Amino acid sequence: MFKEFKAFVNQGNAMDLAVGVVIGAAFGKIVDSLVNDIVMPVISLVTGGMDFSQRYVPLHGQDPSLPIDQAKKLGAVLAYGNFIQTTFNFFVIAFVVFLIVKQINRMRGNKPVAA
Repeated sequence: MFKEFKAFVNQGNAMDLAVGVVIGAAFGKIVDSLVNDIVMPVISLVTGGMDFSQRYVPLHGQDPSLPIDQAKKLGAVLAYGNFIQTTFNFFVIAFVVFLIVKQINRMRGNKPVAA
């Protein structure tokens, strides 16, 4: 079994995967910063200063005007604003990956698949 593992590692598959995971984690941080520091402030300006990450529904009778971290200490909350933020981050990441793959395919000469 050790010989099989050694052969697997030496094929490059494991190293490619490791590099992809590390770059993906770093890329995720860049996208989080893009969304949180650039895109969301603009959306907040358009929506009248609403901070989506602070939006929640109290489930244990907390005062809805409390910041979310204080409300969580007092009991469960339905943090739908964080879900909106995370979903938005996903769509930004998906769009950027789409653009990168499209550019790589263009450089390779691959034609896009017709839908």
